[in-house]
Amino acid sequence: MDAKTGFVDAESARIKGAELHETYAAGDPFPHIVIDDFLPEDIIRMCVTEFENSRHDGQTVYNREQERLKREFRPDEMTPLARTLFYSFNSRPFIRVIENITGIKGLIPDPYFMGGGFHEISNGGHLSIHADFNHHKLMDVERRVNVLIYLNEDWKPEYGGQLELWDNDMKGCVHSIVPVINRCVMFNTTSFSNHGNPQPVNHPAGITRKSIALYYYTATWTGDKRGHTTQFRARPGTEDKVDWAVRRNELLDDFLPPILRRGLSKVRGGGRQAAEPVE
Repeated sequence: MDAKTGFVDAESARIKGAELHETYAAGDPFPHIVIDDFLPEDIIRMCVTEFENSRHDGQTVYNREQERLKREFRPDEMTPLARTLFYSFNSRPFIRVIENITGIKGLIPDPYFMGGGFHEISNGGHLSIHADFNHHKLMDVERRVNVLIYLNEDWKPEYGGQLELWDNDMKGCVHSIVPVINRCVMFNTTSFSNHGNPQPVNHPAGITRKSIALYYYTATWTGDKRGHTTQFRARPGTEDKVDWAVRRNELLDDFLPPILRRGLSKVRGGGRQAAEPVE
């Protein structure tokens, strides 16, 4: 990556990351990889600075049982320098690197950055275990890969906020990943890629947990597939809350005729699609 713009050299991107594919494919409980020192040092330092510079009123805030004290900052409302970096994340050379690592060809970036951008969770905040929504309705594409890059300096396990990867049946946490600066976690997005950071952030100095979130898609969505919103899942033996509003809406969508679904959707305000992508 260029240290000033974040642009990826197209020629080097042709093969970059291919040596990591076997590790990615063998990931348990679903294909994933953890890569330290993912971005050049100058770029990651710029991200930390621009995160602070990009704070303003144009943000999405979550504060409910499943996602507490969480904020998202959209790329189109960031500083020019930060926007340039996110446009690079959507560029063909960068996508080629992601394709080489994951083995998934034909990845499509999201020009709307729906849910993507800078993410922040304050002390006491958390994000419950979940599987992400699978259908980008606006583009009619299928969600396939999440890329998370952390921006937390000197972050220790006791500060909470670890990214947890859980097995298909929600019987146990398979991996707990400390969100240290310049650590990238990349994984397949399916209806059973259960992940989240349920341990509340607890930094002694009140410093927030910061990350970059990027999502990629493929043109593989077909009408016979069942679309779903973010699926929050309760950990056994905890007080995790089920999102009954989402469950109710999905049951209505399954059983009501299309004309009634459309009418009810208007009453409900069109659903939560614009705010549902989460880390």
